[in-house]
Amino acid sequence: MELPCFLLLLLVQIWVTSGQRTPTISYVSPNKSTTRSSTIDMDCSVLYGTEYPVLWMKIGVGADNKPIPLSSGSSLIIRDNRFALRYDTASATYTLQLKDVQRSDEGRYECQIIVGINNKVTEDLYLRVLEPPVINDNSTRSVIVNQYDSATLECTAKGSPEPRIEWRRENNAVLPTGGIIYKGTKLKIHSVKKDDRGTYFCVADNGVGQAAKRHVALDVEFAPSFVDQKERQVVKQAWSYEVGLGCAVEAFPPATVTWIHNGIQKSRTDEEYEIYKGPGSDGHITSNLRIKALRDENLGTYICRAGNKLGQADLEFVVETQWDCNSEFGSCDYNTASLSSLPPLLLLLILLILS
Repeated sequence: MELPCFLLLLLVQIWVTSGQRTPTISYVSPNKSTTRSSTIDMDCSVLYGTEYPVLWMKIGVGADNKPIPLSSGSSLIIRDNRFALRYDTASATYTLQLKDVQRSDEGRYECQIIVGINNKVTEDLYLRVLEPPVINDNSTRSVIVNQYDSATLECTAKGSPEPRIEWRRENNAVLPTGGIIYKGTKLKIHSVKKDDRGTYFCVADNGVGQAAKRHVALDVEFAPSFVDQKERQVVKQAWSYEVGLGCAVEAFPPATVTWIHNGIQKSRTDEEYEIYKGPGSDGHITSNLRIKALRDENLGTYICRAGNKLGQADLEFVVETQWDCNSEFGSCDYNTASLSSLPPLLLLLILLILS
């Protein structure tokens, strides 16, 4: 039905019913909240309105903010298969049904009795369409910063009603801002420490369905440092016994470790040594150097050097000899000693004693 014709019919009906008792709306459904894809009924009961036009309108939608007529009397105006209208003659109730509710259906619905050209009786209700929270794609997924720089983790979400945003850390660890929960879309850390690295959770909740959660990784880059070790260690061992040196490094990106003896970098292919990297994670690595059998040429200063793009650190060991085997730095099993590694004079002395 074209709108001009629709208005003309209303004016004719108003003229016919002039002089009758003023109609009233005795009942209209209260405000409704529902979820997407559901079905709702909106009721409007009238008194003395049999001869007057009764309309359902959607109010204030679209860019022009104009109302949209949905029904007139017992007939639908809107061409949308999701709408249906029922009229109960006994109670004079006009029931507007909406199936498969969508987010765009939210708004104010008004029942109108047109009494005159500039006179109408109205009652309305508000339909709120509830939606569970969904975290927006442009929210932070990961951040990499240098130690002592600032970092901002941002999280926004859509839903109805508007979701509340909270931040937590993995295992409920204390946040850099203090406490175990921070409320707000932006979590700002003014001076990031290496202990702040790890997994953070953005949690969006509005009481509809399940809360939405996103894991946000915060990586903190820092130069290498040695874990719980002295700056310089003196290691003493008896001739021909093994000597084990080790260093534990913390760095991100993970450090590259090299061993240097008296200014010369040692290689994994050196037959007098074994160099191997221990297991590690989260920026922690260990490196070990083993002197298979201590000789004169193995004495001196060893440096464990750890480096990454942010800097390097050295840990120094000084290897010296003593008469007794030192089990702290190697096995004292007699079978592990090598006579061929003994100094010539000491080897000659042993042979004289044994002869």
